[in-house]
Amino acid sequence: MKRRIIVLASVSLAAAAAVGILYGLVTPVRGGAPAAAPAPAAAPVVADVVKSGDVPIYLTGVGTVIAYNTDIIRSQITGELVQVVFTEGQTVKPGDLLAQIDPRPYQAQLDQTIANRDRDQAQLDNALANLGRYTDLEKKGFASTQLSDTQKAQVAQLKAAIQADEALIEAAKIQLGYTRLTSPIPGIAGVRQLDVGNIIHPTDVNGLVVVTQIEPISLLFTLPETVLPRIQLQQEKTKAPLAVIAYSQDNKIKLDEGTLGLVNNEILQTTGSIQLKANFPNPAHRLWPGQLVNARLLVDTRHDGLTVPASVVQRGPNGSYAYVIKPDDTVELRPITVAQISDGQALIDSGLKANERVVTDGQYKLQPGTHVTILTGRAAAEARAQSALQAPIP
Repeated sequence: MKRRIIVLASVSLAAAAAVGILYGLVTPVRGGAPAAAPAPAAAPVVADVVKSGDVPIYLTGVGTVIAYNTDIIRSQITGELVQVVFTEGQTVKPGDLLAQIDPRPYQAQLDQTIANRDRDQAQLDNALANLGRYTDLEKKGFASTQLSDTQKAQVAQLKAAIQADEALIEAAKIQLGYTRLTSPIPGIAGVRQLDVGNIIHPTDVNGLVVVTQIEPISLLFTLPETVLPRIQLQQEKTKAPLAVIAYSQDNKIKLDEGTLGLVNNEILQTTGSIQLKANFPNPAHRLWPGQLVNARLLVDTRHDGLTVPASVVQRGPNGSYAYVIKPDDTVELRPITVAQISDGQALIDSGLKANERVVTDGQYKLQPGTHVTILTGRAAAEARAQSALQAPIP
């Protein structure tokens, strides 16, 4: 009976061991030694190398586009508006006719002054003829000196009257010229404020139309006052206007390139900032008055600067860091110092070396010492897309 119990117990233990091996609860022993745990699979990542080259250093601020010139087209005389020849939004050049005021009253005034001048000229011609006769008679003793002097005074009086007439004619011509409302600057015409048939006055607040010059155009932006010495040193170094680049608010569209024209002569005490003004040629009209844009002021160019894609830079409680891939395909967490991030590229001050491999995507899978496999081509693109989907919403 005892022997039978021992046999049954042995069979039960064997069966339990078999079930444990089947379900992975027990690791089978071969040769008397426990089996080693399998090595963890390598983490797939996307990588790039640290590049070296010339890197521009920018100071970035927010600014507002302002027109280079803005003119309100007002009349200098009062009259009926008989013709409007411009179209709202039309591009105009200096001297282009915009509207016509009824010229007839001013033409009549000009004709009257010309007639007065002609009358005085006829009287002067007669006075000169009489003066010639009196002079001859005086020489022969048939006319007194007083009569000759009186005639000379009359000639001088008529000459002065003609000069006054010429001045009145010039003034009348100017008034007649004011009946033509023209553009004094190149630009774009805005909304028309008056229609044909209305009486236009010099005192009209809105005038006829506003013409805005946008080619060239200006940008007024601000930077912290702490960067002013840096800007001044670069101006002394280059002896030329500093370059300024205008970008859209989302920094995706480059609008135009211009030059710094003004560093304002005082600090804004309320904000602790300095105002700067840049001018842009704006041939494509991408800059528009009143537009809010981002301005990048080029203050230096770093030679042999180290750059990596911006996605390499990770941030933790101890500052910025990056995962560097070592020659044995394991990763190392490396603290780094970032000088700037611009156009998707990060300029590195310290922590990396040229041509080192760094992880650009897949960092959430990594810890120091993790083995990695580098994805390329289509697999890398798919990994980036998957990472974008898994990225937390800020």
